[in-house]
Amino acid sequence: MTILGSSLSVVSLGMLAPLMSIIFNEPGIGGQNILKKLPGGDFLGQELVRLVNEGHQMQAVLICCILVIVSIFLKNLLLYLSSLLSVPVRSSITIHLKNDMYAKVLSLPVGYFSEQKKGDIMSRMTNDAALVESSIINTMEGLIKDPVSVISYLVAMVAISPSLAMFLLILLPATAFIIGRISRTLKKQSNAASLRVGDTLSILDETLSGIRIIKAFCAEKIMNNRFVTLNNTLLGINKKMAARRDLASPLTELLGVAVLCIIIYFGANLILTGDSLTAGDLIAFIAIFAMMINPAKSLSTSFFNVQAGSAAVERIEDLLNTPVHVEDNGREQLTSFEQAIEFRNVSFSYNETPILKNINLTIPKGKTVALVGSSGAGKSTLADLVPRFHDVTDGEILVDGVNIKNYSIQSIREHIGIVSQEPILFNDTIGNNITLAHPDAPQVDIENAAKVANAFRFIEAKPEKFDTNIGDRGAKLSGGERQRVTIARAVLKNPPILILDEATSSLDTESERLVQDAINNMMQNRTSLVIAHRLSTVRNADEIIVLNKGEIAERGKHHELMQIEGGIYRKLVDMQEMGKKLA
Repeated sequence: MTILGSSLSVVSLGMLAPLMSIIFNEPGIGGQNILKKLPGGDFLGQELVRLVNEGHQMQAVLICCILVIVSIFLKNLLLYLSSLLSVPVRSSITIHLKNDMYAKVLSLPVGYFSEQKKGDIMSRMTNDAALVESSIINTMEGLIKDPVSVISYLVAMVAISPSLAMFLLILLPATAFIIGRISRTLKKQSNAASLRVGDTLSILDETLSGIRIIKAFCAEKIMNNRFVTLNNTLLGINKKMAARRDLASPLTELLGVAVLCIIIYFGANLILTGDSLTAGDLIAFIAIFAMMINPAKSLSTSFFNVQAGSAAVERIEDLLNTPVHVEDNGREQLTSFEQAIEFRNVSFSYNETPILKNINLTIPKGKTVALVGSSGAGKSTLADLVPRFHDVTDGEILVDGVNIKNYSIQSIREHIGIVSQEPILFNDTIGNNITLAHPDAPQVDIENAAKVANAFRFIEAKPEKFDTNIGDRGAKLSGGERQRVTIARAVLKNPPILILDEATSSLDTESERLVQDAINNMMQNRTSLVIAHRLSTVRNADEIIVLNKGEIAERGKHHELMQIEGGIYRKLVDMQEMGKKLA
């Protein structure tokens, strides 16, 4: 439709040549070269000549005018339909792009997010996606229509006068070169702007998360200065980009008028020296060239926009093409957990830095194994290997004698419940947070899970009970209440394997007792891997693993480890006991 519409535009302008020839009473009819290329053009040319020779000039003028109106009407109808058809395409591209990025974020391993700024990821999904939409997708129609229009007009001008068209084909590349030189830096500036937007979003996220600390340490001025500095840098980049982008249209128009004057000069010379070119041909040529200036301007503006948007495309592609180191290639389904979890000669390195070395450990079904050690010993990393948040570098992890890489990731994680040290809740109702893994769970099961987690009483005391919104990250609940909701979430999932990152270490005494009781209720008849910070909570573990610099330094029950003179575990226990006495 775009091609047909642009072609009809040339037809309407091509009719100016015979029209002008008739009005100016020139010998013959102008525009014969264009008429010959139109369907029925020969007959039309002969009919116009006959009418003029018989003295019916106004009838010939009327025919030309009618043809111009009909062709313009059809041209605009076709271009309107072409635009109408392209709207769902343009809109769906943006939607699919954002969907793909969100799906990619969900598929990336946990380690990726410890290296990347959250603000940068948010910038790619919002600012960069919007930039692609405004600079590329919204100009997509023009990127199809404008080149077709320009080519159609060029073909028509060659048909009218090859000599004049030769001048044009020499001048146009020169103007394109000038425009290209100016737009070259837009891509680099656009990339710099996207990075600054990511930095501002990161600061905003940190500010919202740590507003209490900022106020407590009177750091408002420091944070504000940091944000303003970044924003001012972004302003400078945007001003430079706008200056170059806004130069595209007036520069194209200026160069177009200059080329037009050159065409008029050489065209007049051809007419006055007796060339086959007529005044009507020259007027049609000038009219077609004048009509070509607008699509050429639009094309140059689109080119500038695409240069700016291509940097955003690269940043989006960088996210979409990020390798997923934890590949979900397992074809088997873990339908039930029956025997044990086994770490066999497991080592793990992150960015070539060794974290775990030669770990051999078996966790039989129904047993509790505790991981203890100083910060950085590798406790959380070891626990993260079971749900495949990371994959082992060497060795293998077996579940019921089968390498976990042979299972699908979803089937493994369906059998695991996690309660982290920091309760992770979403800005939703208490009920929806508990039913995260089972959205269709019946109300009676939700209430039972809350009872097991010692959360039912405080939930029932809320005005809207399970429908109470808990705010951003559960801000409307106390620390103990938040933790009990996360335990209820794990209980409702009813997994055979539990991973517990000391959920009571940051709570007051009463909340700790309630949460610890809830954890004890939840651990019954389940296989548990406990990351212990308070060693008093793991005295009854079936086995305690002491990690030191990524290796198993000691292992055994509490009373066995306490008998090791100068042992790491005994030192840790003695330090905590001394800390309690001092407190």
